[in-house]
Amino acid sequence: MKELRFFYTPQPQSGELPQDEAQHAVRVLRLGTGDELNLMDGDGKFYRAEITTATGHRCLYRILEEEQQERAWYGRIHLAMSPTKLNDRIEWFAEKATEIGIDEFSFLDCQFSERRVLKSDRIDKIVVSAAKQSHKAWKPIVNEMTAFRKFVTQERAGQKFICHCYNQEDIDGDSVQAQTAKPHLKDVVLSDEECTVLIGPEGDFSVEEVRLAQANGFQSVTLGTSRLRTETAGLVAVHIMQLIKQK
Repeated sequence: MKELRFFYTPQPQSGELPQDEAQHAVRVLRLGTGDELNLMDGDGKFYRAEITTATGHRCLYRILEEEQQERAWYGRIHLAMSPTKLNDRIEWFAEKATEIGIDEFSFLDCQFSERRVLKSDRIDKIVVSAAKQSHKAWKPIVNEMTAFRKFVTQERAGQKFICHCYNQEDIDGDSVQAQTAKPHLKDVVLSDEECTVLIGPEGDFSVEEVRLAQANGFQSVTLGTSRLRTETAGLVAVHIMQLIKQK
């Protein structure tokens, strides 16, 4: 069976592939006039098209068929994490999370963050490639890096969780809330609501950051007893949300 290969074009009605996609189609895959293309707009639609003109830098097409896709999960899945020190680890996470299924990435500048600057355009290219490879009709949003305080104090719909490794008494002192163990993320995520999960850096969030998040409506949760690397914790959280929200 021939592999179904998609090309990403956020403006499909323009009749022309973006330059990088055009070069891949014409120069790498050797597609030419009369060949068919499978297109995705990243906003829920697939298209079947035919190439009308193919040159070294341009690929023009006409749309033959348009097909609206159904979402494969309920609600929205939003993962906000502190980026890892090594670029390849955060890029690996973005690729695999996109393949599993996610709606939005945010990256947090935290007190113990190992990286203060992130090239979001590079992450976006990896996300586009992963969305095409895994046949996702919606391309996840990739946000610029944001200060932790700014992120958690913004209005945000749906459920909000923060994953950390502290005992609750370290966060809440002698309060009644401190006597209750943190629930596992899988036990509190609802299938039909938007969900935002925060993942900290290798050194975890600071106690003050956890308290600030809780004061702004984020519930403290655990991902289990294992100590996970940042990118592993992020992928576990995405997978949990995806399994619970599957249609």
